[in-house]
Amino acid sequence: MRPALTPLEPLRSLWRHRDLVWQMTERDARSRYRGSAGGLFWVVFHPLLMLGVYTLFFTELFPTRWAIGAETRSSFALILFIGLLLHGLLAEVLSRAPALITGNANLVKKVVFPLDVLSVVSLGSTLFHFAIGVAIWLLFHVLQRGLPPLTALWLPVIVFPLAVLALGLSWLLASLGVYLRDVGHVVPVAVTILLFASPIFYPADSLKAPLRTIVAFSPLTIPVEQARAVLIAGRVPDFGALAIYTVVALFVAYAGFIWFQGTRKGFADVV
Repeated sequence: MRPALTPLEPLRSLWRHRDLVWQMTERDARSRYRGSAGGLFWVVFHPLLMLGVYTLFFTELFPTRWAIGAETRSSFALILFIGLLLHGLLAEVLSRAPALITGNANLVKKVVFPLDVLSVVSLGSTLFHFAIGVAIWLLFHVLQRGLPPLTALWLPVIVFPLAVLALGLSWLLASLGVYLRDVGHVVPVAVTILLFASPIFYPADSLKAPLRTIVAFSPLTIPVEQARAVLIAGRVPDFGALAIYTVVALFVAYAGFIWFQGTRKGFADVV
């Protein structure tokens, strides 16, 4: 009988296979743009293009007032960009998850290969691109408004629980994607809905009940609002809200890991 997996087992697995995770993450980050003429240029161009489109759309056609101030188009772009980056982090991890196992069928047949690291690799590669996006945001802030406030150093504390939550959901979706191929079609729709069901294009306090209550349960609401607080408003994060969010994220990650390990024995038969 297989021993029960403790809450520390995901960390032990990550530590045991840290070299493999690093090598595969580096390879995954490089392979996305291998063979393209632009290379890493597309990492920078895509978020800037979307930022420009959304900024023009929401400042000219549907102007929004923010409590932290967005009197100019550049200020609005800074507020909007950080929300898009955090949504992009979660959306990319979730969108790739359903095909992680089916897209690596050759690894499924290898009994000794730790399939759970595929989700970690996907997250690591996504965090790499997220870091590039944050660097672009910082450069844009310096050019427009000078150095960001010192509270910006709290950003990793805000991103960490979101990354943990994304990892847990990735394990769950990677497993479901093997047995239910429809998951691969549902997830892109879900992440698109999440884009508009989160306070990315609007401040959460501008909504009336019950919409505000619904948006409050979005997995992006706390990270987006706290990131804007530390990066733009110069406020320290709400540690109480972050603590609750982190506990939920850790639970989701552990549950996702347990589900993945409990269902992986049938992967070879289905793939």
